[in-house]
Order: sequence, then structure tokens, then C-alpha cells
Amino acid sequence: MEHKHDHQHGDHEKHAHHDHDHSEHDHAQQQSAGHDHAKHDHSQHQHAGHDHGKKGHDEHHGHHDHHAHMVADFRKRFWISLLITIPILLLSPLIAGFLGIEQAVSFPGQIYVLFILASAVFFYGGYPFLNGMREELSKMRPGMMTLIAVAIVTAYIYSAAVVFGLKGKMFFWELATLVDIMLLGHWIEMKSVMGASRALEEMAKLMPKDAHKIMADGSTADIPISDLHVGDRVLIKPGEKLPADGKVIDGESWVDESLLTGESKPIRKKAGMPVVGGAINGDGSLTVEVTKAGEDSFLSQAIELVRQAQESKSKTQDLANRAALWLTIIALTAGAGTLLVWLFVMDQDLAFALERAVTVMVITCPHALGLAIPLVVAVSTALSSRNGLLIRNRTAFEQARNIDAIIFDKTGTLTQGKFGVTDILRFQEDYDEDELLNIAAAVENHSEHPIARGIVASAKKPHSVENFKAIPGKGAQGLVQGKSVKVVSPGFLQENGIQIADKRIGTLSAQGKTVVFLIIDDTVQAAIAMADIIREESKQAISRLKKMGIKSMML
Repeated sequence: MEHKHDHQHGDHEKHAHHDHDHSEHDHAQQQSAGHDHAKHDHSQHQHAGHDHGKKGHDEHHGHHDHHAHMVADFRKRFWISLLITIPILLLSPLIAGFLGIEQAVSFPGQIYVLFILASAVFFYGGYPFLNGMREELSKMRPGMMTLIAVAIVTAYIYSAAVVFGLKGKMFFWELATLVDIMLLGHWIEMKSVMGASRALEEMAKLMPKDAHKIMADGSTADIPISDLHVGDRVLIKPGEKLPADGKVIDGESWVDESLLTGESKPIRKKAGMPVVGGAINGDGSLTVEVTKAGEDSFLSQAIELVRQAQESKSKTQDLANRAALWLTIIALTAGAGTLLVWLFVMDQDLAFALERAVTVMVITCPHALGLAIPLVVAVSTALSSRNGLLIRNRTAFEQARNIDAIIFDKTGTLTQGKFGVTDILRFQEDYDEDELLNIAAAVENHSEHPIARGIVASAKKPHSVENFKAIPGKGAQGLVQGKSVKVVSPGFLQENGIQIADKRIGTLSAQGKTVVFLIIDDTVQAAIAMADIIREESKQAISRLKKMGIKSMML
């Protein structure tokens, strides 16, 4: 697959290397209890409405703090309920009899103590589920919360009636363990959601806090980026982050947009060209007119995409919610049917029939379903996040096991996004390859261009340069060890009528490599070819995919 850098080491129509004027550039500058969980509907996690663009870090931190509060609340409810459950288990006749401690824990008023402890678990630990049922029923969409609430309400009311005189058996330990397991499941799920939300936090950090706004009188004032509006003009100094999407109206510079677009190579920006907020300015100063602000900006839309990805539900989760609806209907129907059959068909008394109806309704609540789904979400989210995957659609993520082809973007994915010297073609015998690189690096050491950085990084001991001067749009020159040295693009050779008849140059260009020329004392000594460096792990990844029968393609 041919990847056309077509850098030409400087053409304005291509990659204008050294396009900025080095002679004018100043190199010195380059240096909860009561929290209403139901309103958040954990089966849906509706958190829409966050305006990340207008409110920046504050809005995101509110989003993150919300998840942190929910995790802390579920954790607290779980541990407190679990501690109360221990004496409930020991005081319950069935468990005490099974353990052989029935006599040891028996005392007057035992069932009333049991009732008080179970009430604490029901009202405190069961609070999120009771509110969840209310919320789901208000939307006419009963789901997991309703199913859990039906089971614990039925168990609690019936058991309380037994305590105060109704003939039957108590279900307090079943109630407590059900609440504990469901709290644990929701705690795990919310931890995974909060962990994934750190992606939002990292994206929000891409934006600077302040911007240098150019006032009407030409002066600049530092203002929060939330105060920027469309039409404002801002100054971006070398090395700073762009505070908003806009259009360059003055200045030229290389801009690194890799964290936003994935394109690893800095892009030359000049008057009339668009820029993206959050990108990093290079070696020049830019004056930018804001064209998009707030939620319309590129970064705000990206953050919104991540937020939607976090809240997306898989087919398995949707299936669990639908199953919860049907199980709720089945529980209520089976409970009522059991009661009627024992009362009118089997001719049993009310206490006998009621006990069996409650038993059916409690058993119908699936403990495993309430814990298994959150665990799947937590593990898949954690593994994906650890490996740098953003799950935009969980249904698609589940179907990924069936993929038979993967399309890779070359730059920055299979490659490092950094230029490295791949070939050196010597036209004379005056210098060896290492010395040629050291001489070229001496001149390129004053440039921030990725091609220049690649040459400097490849040189073992770059020499020093004197009388450095940029050749606008074509390269740079200077004195190295008393010799006139130029590092230039093919365009410079064409303009000066210098011809190099070497077929190898055409071969290198056809391979997608960028070629620059080294001229020493007006003699073309060498051609230096550069290309994006392939990642070491790329070969391993492609090999493993092939073994799995997955076809790999490259853009």
C-alpha cells in the first residue's frame, strides 16, 4: 500500500519544510445517603445535558464527581448492610438450626431484634431499588429495579406480618442477602463507569484554561476559555494549546493535532486555514478568529461521543432488562396464581397459601442476573480501557468476535508517527554516511519540523552551525566546520537547475519516502530518504491476527 508523503521538503503545495523564517524566529522562546439513585436509573445511566464545551473542566468534574459519589454511596450501603446481615443470619431460625446454634442465640424478643435489623437493611440498603422501582413505574418501563423491589417488599411486608402475629415463616435472611448481592452488583457496575469516565477527564485536559484575547485596542487580555465567543480573536504563542476552533488570520506555524485527530505529523497552518481547539502550536505565533465555541467545538463533540460510548448498552444488557420485565410479570402472576390455587383449589388456609405465594415471588428474583451483568460490563470496560479501546457501541463490541477483517490506519497506528532516516544515497566519496548525517543534523537542529527532527534524531554526534539561515519554503543553510552546507528539497534543485540522474531517488519516492538533499560547498553530496518508523509491535499484532484467520488491510 503506497503512502504518499510527497513532502518535497518544502513545496507550499505539499509539506513546506522550513517554511517559517528561521532568521526571524526567536529560538530562545523554544523552551451519601439520601442520594436519589433512582433518578439516575442505573439501568440507563441518563446523564445527558452536560455542556462540556461551555463549562470546560468544571462541568466535567461535576460529571466525574457525580459518578464518584454514586460509587461511594453504593459502597457504603453495601458494607453497612453486609455487617447488619451477619446477625440477621445468626438470628434466623433456619440458619441457626443449620449451624446448630439455635439454643445459643435464642433469647426473649429475638424476632423483634431480627425485625429491627431487617428493617434497617430494607430501608437503608434497599433504598436505591425502591426509588428505582418508583422511577421505572413512572416511565411505564419496569425493569431490574422493579423486579428486585417486588421481591424485597414482598419478603419484608410478609415477614413483618409474621412477626406481629400472622402464622408463617419469616424471610428476613433472604431479604438481607438479596439486598447485599444487588448492592454489590451495582457498586461494581458504577466503579467501571467511573473508571471509563476518566477518558472524559483526560480529554477535557486538552483544552487550556485561559486564552490571550486580542482586544479592540490591539492589546491582549487573558480570559477563561468559557468567555470566548464566535468572532473573538486570540493570540496563540509558540508551544501553547489552541483555546478554541477557529481560522488563522495572521501568522504561520506548525500545529500538532495528533491528540485530537490521530494524525501524527504536525500540519503547517497559515492565514485562512482552520485550526482545532486543543491542538498544540509549534514554533510560530498565530492570530486566530474563533469560529466555533462551546458545544459546537470539535473537542466538545468528541467528549460527547465518549460520553455516549460510556452510556451505550449492549444487546446482552438490553436482553437482561427485557428479561427483568418479563420476570417481574411472571413473579406477580405466579405469586397470585399460587395464592389462588392453594386457597381455592387445594382448600388451604390464608396463612399457608400466602407463605407459598411469597416464597414463589422471592425466588423469582434472579440474584445471578443482577450480579452477572454488572460484572460483564465492569470487566469488559476495564480491559478495553486498559488497552486503549473506546467502545462506542456495545452491541458492535459484542459482535467483534465475528470479525474477519481489520482496516488499519498507517500513520501513528502501525507506525510511530515519527520520521526516521531509512536510506542515505552518497553521490560523492568525500564523507561516510555517519558524517553526512552529523553535518545535515547541524543545520536541521534549529528546526521544529518533523523531517528535521528525524534527521537530528538519527545523527550520532551533530556538529554545531554558524550563520544559520532559512531558505523560505525550500530548506535551510549554514556554516558547518567552515563549509557552506544546505539541506534542501527537490524544489530547490529544480529552481537552481541542478539535476541528479539517479534512478534510486525515484524508487524511494515511489515507496512513499520523503527525500531531501545535502549540498556541501555547492556540491550535492547525498540524498537522505526518510519515512515513518514502523512500530516494533506491529509485526507481532499482524501475525497474531493472521493466525486467527483475520485479514489485515491498511489505508
